Amino acid sequence: MTRRYMKRIYDQVLKERLEAKGAVLVEGPKWCGKTSTAEQIASSAIYLQDPSSRTQNLRMAEMDPARLLQGSVPRLIDEWQDAPNLWDAVRFEVDHRDDFGQFILTGSSVPADLNALHHTGTGRIARMKMRTMSLAESGDSTGEASLSALFQGEQTTAQGRRTDIRELAFLLCRGGWPRAVGTSEKVALRQVVDYLDAVCEIDISRVDGVRRNPAHVRMLLRSYARMISSQGTLAAMQMDLRSAGIEMSESTFLEYTEALRKLFVIEDLSAWNPNLRSKVAIRTSPTRHLCDPSIAAAALETGPDELVDDLETFGLLFESMCVRDLRVYADALDGTVFHYRDKLGLECDAVVHLRNGRYGLIEIKLGGESLIAQGASTLQALAQKIDTTKMRAPSFLMVLTGTGDFAYAREDGVWVVPICALGA
Repeated sequence: MTRRYMKRIYDQVLKERLEAKGAVLVEGPKWCGKTSTAEQIASSAIYLQDPSSRTQNLRMAEMDPARLLQGSVPRLIDEWQDAPNLWDAVRFEVDHRDDFGQFILTGSSVPADLNALHHTGTGRIARMKMRTMSLAESGDSTGEASLSALFQGEQTTAQGRRTDIRELAFLLCRGGWPRAVGTSEKVALRQVVDYLDAVCEIDISRVDGVRRNPAHVRMLLRSYARMISSQGTLAAMQMDLRSAGIEMSESTFLEYTEALRKLFVIEDLSAWNPNLRSKVAIRTSPTRHLCDPSIAAAALETGPDELVDDLETFGLLFESMCVRDLRVYADALDGTVFHYRDKLGLECDAVVHLRNGRYGLIEIKLGGESLIAQGASTLQALAQKIDTTKMRAPSFLMVLTGTGDFAYAREDGVWVVPICALGA
């Protein structure tokens, strides 16, 4: 049975990138839907991992790469990193054709040998990060509380999709993998387990040709999952591995984590550095996140029912799910998501900062009126610290929650938005 393509926010992002560049590189974790999205706009394609033609295509990429680029445009080159010299061939073709919208390259990992690339592609090849599906894309959020409208000051109350705490836990553990959406709970939860197995057993060693211990990779991801949504240090993770009987030197540990970044599995949240009224030291440590919260749940070997019984872990993984969705919606607005924390302990879970200088401050709370009030107080405290003579005031303050049927503005102006109401 042919599956129906589910529209993605990245459909429009890719279209706009192609209108302004000769080629676009679409990067992101395996199974997030890069190829399917690229196929919606491509007029021809070559699949480097197609077993029926793989050997021939890789040999042709060495002998006459320009031949593989012939075809109707935009031409899709899927998993281009398997033949890195195609990068320079694409760059050369873009220069000589002197036109936009020529090629789409997709890749699930960074090439093992970056020295094989003789040109960065600057000015010719744009990069586009693609992520797993947000709740709005999978149909699990109404999307009526629009991030764009909040930035414009146009948002009104919005209806969310009614979701109880158990279903929210399931959505987290299912993740945003397109193949998991619309299937039974058993089948859906199996997808991320298979993904985790593939990363640990195969992909971690194939990404750069260095054989790595699958058990060590699994334990490293488990340690990462335990520190999700925190500023846990890499040294603390090493100690965590040591307590599990795994001795790993600092250099080896860094090689493992770098390999996971090349696979787009690890995606930490960088610190935001605003202009403040007072000279308060801002912490620059990143907040730990994986590309999808379901990976953390799978690494911890926990499921929806276990999370409902462990609200502390649930809250941390829920924050990671919210960060994933905010990143997707921010991508649609040409924005970036950061976090904030200073030496006095004042913290903001997410800051969505647009290229035009506008930004919104967001606290993430699983639920409960007292926690929502606490989040609103934190946001107001941070907003008051910002020096608005040197930068804009925030476009909005938001407490993003797991529960609630409606998005609404409190009397103090802070928005309360259920994650199942949020959209781009």
